[in-house]
Amino acid sequence: MAKSAKAITIATLGSHCALQVLKGAKDEGFKTLLVCEKRRVGLYKRFGFIDSMIVVDRFNEVLEENCRKKLASSNAVLIPHGTLISQMTSDQIEKIDTPVFGNKWILRWEADREMKERLMSEAGLRIPLAVKSKNEINGLCIVKLHGAAGGRGYYLAWDRQSFEEGARRLVEQKAIRGEEDLYIQEFVRGVPVYLQYFYSPITDTLELMGIDRRYESDVDGIGRIPAKQQLGAGVEPSYNVVGNLPLVLRESLLEEVYKIGEDFVAAAKRLVKPGMPGPFCLEGVYDREGRFTTFEFSARIVAGTNLYIDGSPYSGLLYDEPMSMGRRIAREVKIAKRKGRLDEVVT
Repeated sequence: MAKSAKAITIATLGSHCALQVLKGAKDEGFKTLLVCEKRRVGLYKRFGFIDSMIVVDRFNEVLEENCRKKLASSNAVLIPHGTLISQMTSDQIEKIDTPVFGNKWILRWEADREMKERLMSEAGLRIPLAVKSKNEINGLCIVKLHGAAGGRGYYLAWDRQSFEEGARRLVEQKAIRGEEDLYIQEFVRGVPVYLQYFYSPITDTLELMGIDRRYESDVDGIGRIPAKQQLGAGVEPSYNVVGNLPLVLRESLLEEVYKIGEDFVAAAKRLVKPGMPGPFCLEGVYDREGRFTTFEFSARIVAGTNLYIDGSPYSGLLYDEPMSMGRRIAREVKIAKRKGRLDEVVT
C-alpha cells in the first residue's frame, strides 16, 4: 500500500481520460506519472503537468517486474479507467500489486455481463430484460460484447436470423470467437443518458459530478441521411463511441438520480466489498414517461467526464472551484491519506 511517509504519486495509463486525471492530480499538488505506450509518447509529451513516464510496448506490462518496481519507487496510486479493463483480463487486474484507486474487485463485475446484471438487480434498478438465447429473441434487441468495448461491435437483432448474421460478421472480423461471447438485451427506446457519480467512503457522501450522452458512429450519423437513402444503402449501424456531449436534466428528475446512485452504492457494499469508493457511472435511457432504465454501469471514471475539466453544472453546485472527476479523485486520496484512511479508497 502507498501509505509510507513518502509523497504519493498519482499514476494512470496513457489513454481514455489520462489527461484529465493527471491535470487534476497536479492541481491538488501531487506528482504525476504516466504509463505510456511508445506510439503515444509524442502526444503526452505536450503536457507539462505530466512529471514522468514509464514507456511500455503494451499496457499489461504493469504486471511485469520492471514496471512494478518503478511504480513502487514512486509510491504510486494507479487510477483505473476503461483502457485498463479493455486491455487486461479481470485476473490480470486483480494481480496488480500497485495500489489501485477504488475497488479493483468490482471491475470483474463490470466486465462480466451476468455479474453486472446481478449487481444492478440487487440495487433495485429498472433494467432491460436479458434474453438468454437467440431462440428467445422476440422483438428488437441489442447484442453486446463483454467488457469495456466502448460500443464497438454492438448491433441490433430482431430474430434468430439477424442475430446469427451479426455474430457471423464479428467472427469474420475476429472481434469474437463465437456466439458465446455475445450478450443479448432487450432494446429500450428513449434518450441515452450517462450519470457520473463520486462516492466518498470518508464522508459517506454521494456526489453527482456530471451528466453526458455519447456520440456514436455511425448510428448517430445515419440520422442525417433521409429514410429512403438509408433503406437503399443497406447500412448496418455500429455503436462505436467517438465522443461525448454535455447534458443537463430537468431538475425534477434529480431526486431519482440521487436515489438510484445511493441504491447502487449500498448494493455494491453488500455484494463486493469494499463496495464502490470513488467514481462510477450509471448508463441508461429516459423513456417518454421520464423513467430511467439502467442498461450498464461503469465502476470507475468514464470518458464522458472529460467534458468537465473545469467542472460541470452539477459539480459547480457542490464546489466553489473547478472540480473535474480527475481532481475529485486526487482530493479524495489527499484527504484519505491525511486522515490515515487510505486503505478505504485503494485496493
